[in-house]
Amino acid sequence: MFMSEYQHTIDAKGRLFIPARFREGLGDSFIITKGLDGCLFVYTREEWDALEQKLKSLPFTRGDARAFLRFFFSGAAICEIDKQGRVLIPANQRDYAQLEKDVVVIGVSTRVEIWSKDRWDKYSAAAASSYEEIAEKLIDSHIDL
Repeated sequence: MFMSEYQHTIDAKGRLFIPARFREGLGDSFIITKGLDGCLFVYTREEWDALEQKLKSLPFTRGDARAFLRFFFSGAAICEIDKQGRVLIPANQRDYAQLEKDVVVIGVSTRVEIWSKDRWDKYSAAAASSYEEIAEKLIDSHIDL
């Protein structure tokens, strides 16, 4: 399980330090893809394989399903950590997520997300203002937080 939030910087070559706890969970190689809300999603190989199996069930005859699958899979790359604990984020992914210098790396249960600090600050501020309302809508009354 991935959780917590870390702030780092991405260097001029597009390399990002991955926190040690996340490196341990991600393994030797993992998948980074264009995520939702303008961030990158990072999956273990096992989680990626499970997600791929679920996505295969989408009806290819639907245009929106085809569009999502094209975007999601074409934006994916197999990545590895170097000896300094960094990962090279591909240029197309850096452009998509607007990763320039300050970056936030967060754990979200089964995946890691990589955000530009500016985007994360804006997103989390907006989400925080409605956190309790969202919880009331999404969390079943039987789940005790």
